[in-house]
This record gives sequence, structure tokens and C-alpha cells, in this order.
Amino acid sequence: MEIIHKIGRRKTAVARVYLSQGNGTITINNKELNDYFPTATLQYKVKQPFTLTDTTDNYDVKVNVYGGGITGQAEAIRLAISRAMCEVDSENRATLKPEGLLTRDPRMVERKKFGQKKARKKFQFSKR
Repeated sequence: MEIIHKIGRRKTAVARVYLSQGNGTITINNKELNDYFPTATLQYKVKQPFTLTDTTDNYDVKVNVYGGGITGQAEAIRLAISRAMCEVDSENRATLKPEGLLTRDPRMVERKKFGQKKARKKFQFSKR
């Protein structure tokens, strides 16, 4: 099996994932998964496509991720891994699709408008 390259995005985070046959090591920006994402919730999000398809220790993953915060980065990695798993075996799509792992979350930060304090918040109006 050759190396499979996929891209995942979430908010402003962009993750490039390189999936290859291996023993289950996940390297993110040249760091181990546990070092890059210290919380168990984020580690679970990254490993979710493997646990759903029962391929936890079958593939090595090398990730380059930038932009956004740690939650957005974890979800971008999850999307890219899910896309790569669909390319490995098309039957994985039936397991990942109902869980929502193949859907790109379109929600972005709304821009600040001119003449306002924030995107929706206005300046306080005072009558004297």
C-alpha cells in the first residue's frame, strides 16, 4: 500500500494527513499524539475513525496541521483521517458517514462589521 494523502479543514485549521501501513503510531507536527493533544477528549476525536472501523493498530499516520485552535485542529485531523479511510476501503464509508465524520463543518467566525463593536454587538446608545 502506498501513502495516502488527504486534507481536512475545520474553522481556520488545515490538516494534511499521510496514511500508510504500519503499527498505529500517530505523529502530529513531529510530536507524538499524547504530547500534541494532552487531553483525552482530543485524543479520542483523532482516533475515532480508527475505532469505528476496527483498524486501530493497522496504519501509521503523519500529520501536518496549522491554524486555528487545538479543538479545530483535532477535528480537522479527524476529517482527513476519515477521508483517507474511505480511500483505503470503500466499505468504511458506510460506517463513518452516519457518525458525521465525513461532513465538513462549515461554521466559521462571523466577521466584524464597520461601525459596530463586534460582529453582532452594537455600541451602546445613551439618551441624555
